[in-house]
Amino acid sequence: MATPRIVIVHRRTELQELLDRHSTRGQAEFFLRTRGRSLEEVQQRHDHLTAALATVRGAVPAEWRQAEVERADLSRFLLTAEDIIVAVGQDGLVANAAKYLSGQPVIGVDPEPGANPGVLVRHTPAAAAAMIRAGDPNRLRCLDLTTVTATLDDGQQLSALNEIFVGHTSHQSARYQLTAPSFTSSGGQTERQSSSGLIVSTGTGATGWCASIALERGGRALPAPTDPTLAWFVREAWPSPVTGASLTEGLLQAGEVLRITVASDQLVVFGDGMEDDRLIASWGQEITVQAGQRPLRLVV
Repeated sequence: MATPRIVIVHRRTELQELLDRHSTRGQAEFFLRTRGRSLEEVQQRHDHLTAALATVRGAVPAEWRQAEVERADLSRFLLTAEDIIVAVGQDGLVANAAKYLSGQPVIGVDPEPGANPGVLVRHTPAAAAAMIRAGDPNRLRCLDLTTVTATLDDGQQLSALNEIFVGHTSHQSARYQLTAPSFTSSGGQTERQSSSGLIVSTGTGATGWCASIALERGGRALPAPTDPTLAWFVREAWPSPVTGASLTEGLLQAGEVLRITVASDQLVVFGDGMEDDRLIASWGQEITVQAGQRPLRLVV
């Protein structure tokens, strides 16, 4: 077995981004003060993240390899099968990393002391350090969280942990033909639609964007994080002489596929709110969405 590698994933802090924009602490402090905020709170969160990163780095066994990557660079970072991912930040950081993984275990670390653990960042820096210091990747206990995958008919593919969005680049009316699975002998239901786009969500995403839509629809029961079922919702479908609004929500069981055939210049497909990392489907292309083949292995 190859030597394990710890890959620490984090994002730039608000303080670092402020200094990038305003060049000096004094100018950053003035900017915050004019908006009723203080530099101290921003500095404190920066210090908490810095301390958490130092704790994790210090726990890596001497014979192991280690690397670090910022969230913005994940799409260009080469991961290997021996990697153990340590995401230090908020829940969204784990979701952002999930799309680039293929079975590597993920330890989610909340850098804020005394905070309630997140859904995905469940460990304190000290607890994560103890797991790493133990030096046995095979003893990590993981929970397999369902992912969702969109595939274009030209082979391009994109996965997400929370949800996948399909729609117009600027969230204007998207035109497409939707085919959803059904238990009828015809094998599916098809409708031409014009809408604000649609989302397909996992059980992990059922506490976010999907939850707000489900609440507006009367509180449809949503899947659990480890459930292979996905929930899908069409946003603001517009009924017209050529488009319908009857096929607007449902569940995808394991193995079932939602098909979207593009009927406008182009639609975009992105996951977990990362619009910059997206697929573009043009007129006539088919997009299929279903449960992913690679669950996220979250260390619990």
